[in-house]
Amino acid sequence: MAVVASAPGKVLMTGGYLILERPNAGVVLSTNARFYAIVKPLYEEMKPDSWAWAWTDVRLTSPQLSRESMYKLSLKNLMLQCVSSSESRNPFVEQAVPYAIAAAHALFDKDKKDALHKLLLQGLDITILGCNDFYSYRNQIEARGLPLTPESLAALPPFTSITFNAEEENGQNCKPEVAKTGLGSSAAMTAAVVAALLHYLGVVDLSPLSKNEGSADLDVVHIIAQTAHCIAQGKIGSGFDVSSAVYGSHRYVRFSPDVLSSAQDALNGTPLQEVMAAILKGKWDHERTKFSLPPSMNLLLGEPGTGGSSTPSMVGAVKRWQKSDPAKAQETWRKLSEANSKLEIQFNILSKLAEENWNAYKCVLDICSKQKSEKVFVGLVSVISKKRALLKP
Repeated sequence: MAVVASAPGKVLMTGGYLILERPNAGVVLSTNARFYAIVKPLYEEMKPDSWAWAWTDVRLTSPQLSRESMYKLSLKNLMLQCVSSSESRNPFVEQAVPYAIAAAHALFDKDKKDALHKLLLQGLDITILGCNDFYSYRNQIEARGLPLTPESLAALPPFTSITFNAEEENGQNCKPEVAKTGLGSSAAMTAAVVAALLHYLGVVDLSPLSKNEGSADLDVVHIIAQTAHCIAQGKIGSGFDVSSAVYGSHRYVRFSPDVLSSAQDALNGTPLQEVMAAILKGKWDHERTKFSLPPSMNLLLGEPGTGGSSTPSMVGAVKRWQKSDPAKAQETWRKLSEANSKLEIQFNILSKLAEENWNAYKCVLDICSKQKSEKVFVGLVSVISKKRALLKP
């Protein structure tokens, strides 16, 4: 039986850079662009001699990249070894698979572990697909002689093949890279793969018909996805992108990086099952508060042009600036945090206004729609204050 799981992309509305440090918060919104993962057995039946196997097969297919990777998974230490071209490797899936299986070992009793072993002997067939919004199709649209409009983008078939950026830099050919739009494709992909694997292996129940609320199951998905994503990146980031991929839109305060210190033990030979057990029992102190845009408001995203920014290099530049002038950096951080809080408060006021008095809220939107963009937020605060005064008894 095949399992399909999906996870949304993200947009960090407030908290850029600040969110890297506790207790600074950020508001992250999930998008309608989603990443899908399909997990099913590679072989329909176990082969007669499979009981003696020490390894099982894993196939990863990415139709949009026209790539297929084959792996061997050690059933003893859960090491995943690529046996196909190195160019087709996916570091995020390579971490998601062993960590998800390690979590199953950490949480299962003996009977469930026996069933898990038999299931793994059938191999794993994983397919990943990302919505077109995760990638830039500027070149394809221009090649067709079409205008760069939302209509032209929408005319492309779902899960269109992805092109690569292979532009020259300083007179030298660069390694081809996927042209992305910055919606957190790696986090969404990791979360989707982890969710599909955990459901397929019986660790969690994410089906729409599940009778439980699913909060505990989502927490397990979140922990494993955060772990796999950090290991694949080679650093412990803030995690807001993975959190949004698992939970959707919310106000987020990052987890303490120390909670993933156990992950380093895997590099020193500690069995991955023990490492994952320690991580699952760790103190995950991230904060997640419900947040959504007010009714009838949508966040529209556009692709400004070719090229993009490198998040690691930008973060590095900001950290160097902080060290060069700590006093100024701290004051700037304080002002940014206050401004972010004000924006969040105003959105929450609008949501409450819509709930308590829809007509007044609709009036606010009508007034804002007639303002020029630079005056919207200034006028918005004034209008909200007046409307709230009218609502008072």
